[in-house]
Amino acid sequence: MTKFRGCIDIHSGQVKQIVGGTLTSNEQDSSTKENFVSTKPSSYYAQLYKDHNLKGCHVIKLGSSQANDEAAELACKTWPNGLQVGGGINLDNAQDWLNKGASQIIITSWLFSDNNGTMELDFNKLAQISKRVGKDKLIVDLSCRTVGENEWYVAMNKWQTTTGNKLSKEFLEKVSQYCDELLIHAADVEGLCKGIDEKLVEKLGKWCPENCSIVYAGGAKSIDDLQLVNELSDGKVDLTFGSALDIFGGKLVKFDDLIKWNLNN
Repeated sequence: MTKFRGCIDIHSGQVKQIVGGTLTSNEQDSSTKENFVSTKPSSYYAQLYKDHNLKGCHVIKLGSSQANDEAAELACKTWPNGLQVGGGINLDNAQDWLNKGASQIIITSWLFSDNNGTMELDFNKLAQISKRVGKDKLIVDLSCRTVGENEWYVAMNKWQTTTGNKLSKEFLEKVSQYCDELLIHAADVEGLCKGIDEKLVEKLGKWCPENCSIVYAGGAKSIDDLQLVNELSDGKVDLTFGSALDIFGGKLVKFDDLIKWNLNN
């Protein structure tokens, strides 16, 4: 059954909601479109999720600033071993974040290496980090951009670099051998509140490996999207809400309604 998963996106040390396709490597870039900038610290959202025992929520650091690290650490201190942490994670610091209280670590850009001018997922790196922290502690971020018709390619570097890895059943199954979960943002609809990528969600349901869960994010704008994702994916894909949600300044979805969904399903 599809469940709601919470998120805490951190940019320049603040909890924000950003239009995914506008994000750049420069945290001060004025071209990055912000839907919401919270006046509350990351600990507020961590405590909110903790109070409702909302498992599987992720903290994503959108940039390598010290302020982002501090905000992520604060969230982890608020709910030790209750939140997943991603953004700038690599072989050297992965265990550090688990020691700081992350329940699992989310890894993306570090996994990729240049292969004749095209960035591709390096399975040697994936095997290394899986062995170091344990398969059960690892989540692989395979967030993607749409290329052509009904094809999605993994995107890295804040979704600005499209890699040579196309999402498919075979690819997801290969990656899942080394991790516990896959996190997939549909970057082209992220932050727009115009609806989920239904074709992608349907494919993810068909491609979902055994013994590996999938969390989808991007475009959710209604409580009804939980039922839609449940139907499209046969209950195999969970859903994250961002800019549409009232706790992030949205007017389309109430956090309390999402909690009720999880309790009733």
